[in-house]
Amino acid sequence: MSKLSAFLFLILLVSCQTTETITINPDGSGNIEVYSLRDENSLSQLGRQNFDEKFRDTTFTFQDYIKQYQETFVKFSKADQALFTSHANVKMQIKLDPVQMENFNKTSLDFKKIEEIPNVYESLMLANSLKENYPIWRKSYQVKYTFDGIVFKRYFVITDQEKFAKDVKEMEETEKIYSKYKMVQSYTLKYNFPKKIKSVSNSKAIISSDRKSLTLEFQLSDCLHNPEGTNLEIILE
Repeated sequence: MSKLSAFLFLILLVSCQTTETITINPDGSGNIEVYSLRDENSLSQLGRQNFDEKFRDTTFTFQDYIKQYQETFVKFSKADQALFTSHANVKMQIKLDPVQMENFNKTSLDFKKIEEIPNVYESLMLANSLKENYPIWRKSYQVKYTFDGIVFKRYFVITDQEKFAKDVKEMEETEKIYSKYKMVQSYTLKYNFPKKIKSVSNSKAIISSDRKSLTLEFQLSDCLHNPEGTNLEIILE
């Protein structure tokens, strides 16, 4: 990732609403979707005219990119190729409409077992690395899940402590710069289960009336400073 891209990423992070939705079927299969919406009203405070943006609305799977950019794909190491392949079934949508002030990206995957989910939070960046033939730029963390039919667990794993510490420092510096602006930044978990929820490890979670779904909201900045705070254990009846 270029320095400019990294800088824009940090700016967009402080004006973003991200929702992670997981639906699990009775047989343990299901779907995960990560939807990130850039809040244009927040961004307009920063002078959004400074961003050179053009209309874009595209939907693709990672496998589409592997086929389309096969000549680039084979130039990567075997380990990198395996990483790309692990995201093959991930579907992505990117929409940017500067006129209608709409900007979001959506990453989703149908899974047979929840443990098979790759780090979908880095799918778009990996796809961009393949498309542009850039060195792979990976996130410093991964979110993992387990489900045995009764107990669901979500846990945050830091995969590169040094890089994560650097990311936190950069985010703190960005927050200081834009602290005078009112930014909308939220991180919401929405989970749907085939059975009723018996208990949840986080008391702030809101359980639906039928007790088969829950919603839990955080501030993005809080997640970065205390990522383990997003860990969750849900026990079904």
